[in-house]
Amino acid sequence: MAVMPKHLSVISLFLWVAAGVAHAADCDKKVYLTFDTGNMSVAKQVADVLRHHQVKATFFLANEKTNQDSYALDSAWAEFWKQLIKDGHAFGSHTLHHTYFVKDGSHGIYVKSQFGPHAGKTRLVNGESFCREIKGADERFYQLTGRHLDPIWRAPGGKVSAQSIEFGKTCGYAHVGWSESGFLGDELPSEKFPNDYLLNKALKTIKPGDITMAHLGIWSRKDPWAPADLEPLILGLKAQGYCFGSITELGQHPKISRIIAK
Repeated sequence: MAVMPKHLSVISLFLWVAAGVAHAADCDKKVYLTFDTGNMSVAKQVADVLRHHQVKATFFLANEKTNQDSYALDSAWAEFWKQLIKDGHAFGSHTLHHTYFVKDGSHGIYVKSQFGPHAGKTRLVNGESFCREIKGADERFYQLTGRHLDPIWRAPGGKVSAQSIEFGKTCGYAHVGWSESGFLGDELPSEKFPNDYLLNKALKTIKPGDITMAHLGIWSRKDPWAPADLEPLILGLKAQGYCFGSITELGQHPKISRIIAK
């Protein structure tokens, strides 16, 4: 689960390179929809909405526990991911075991995995070990689909430091966060933040170039954000003249790993 970022300084891979990217000719108001795995409870509905409206998005994958007695990178989900590949989406790592950055250490960084053999334990890791965590999602995805992830990753919770970002860059991955106005609120309690409120807020605040963030399912929210808000969000933004792209359209892919915005 992610938390709303207080600022964008270290988390948004945010280049407005319209002049140099072929896709930028599509329109001058582009938004980048991104989804983290979460519990996958609305994954198929999200995919159906995107497919119906021919919208490209970016998915950040971790081997998280799902609501279907499986994990997101189990073989049970292979056909789902293969279909999303056919649909033309982009894919990045969310760390194999949904591993949170905790703090910097004198000889590495402290992390805490939500799943896997070190689940629930805070431990100190060096750059090589952290790279294995980022690359682990790619290896699992390749085993399932025959396709590698794109050279991008997103830290669980958006929690990073200059050191953790540098570790990712060292093994070829650029960190991608989200824009403040792109936080779609799908993990907030629906009692306080109902879907109508979240939809109206997004339609009023999203700006050209924003990177949005939502999940393919959240355990804690009683009234799921998707697909209830996703389709009207897409339609509402299109009515305002927006179009949609994947993160890999930003920068000179595959050199995207060298591009980190402040």
